[in-house]
Amino acid sequence: MIKSELIQRIAAANTHLFHRDVERIVNVIFDEIVDALARGDRVELRGFGAFTVKHRPAREGRNPRTGDAVPVDEKFVPFFKTGKDLRDRLNKSAKSL
Repeated sequence: MIKSELIQRIAAANTHLFHRDVERIVNVIFDEIVDALARGDRVELRGFGAFTVKHRPAREGRNPRTGDAVPVDEKFVPFFKTGKDLRDRLNKSAKSL
């Protein structure tokens, strides 16, 4: 599901809200998650999962074409861990297939 589909589903389920208001709400929530991760905070949505930032130290990689050693800078990458409720619902629906 992409963001526009999420907005459409929320707007369809909440007909008393304008589409532009739903879009603004979704954008604010996503922006807050991004800002929190940029600060190094952890964002947890109960029953859904938790967003964190993992540190990847600098290392020596390889150029796949030539095999030469290439320095790879340190970086911070977003990481998502599913919550127990979401994991259970996904696994329950997968078993019924």
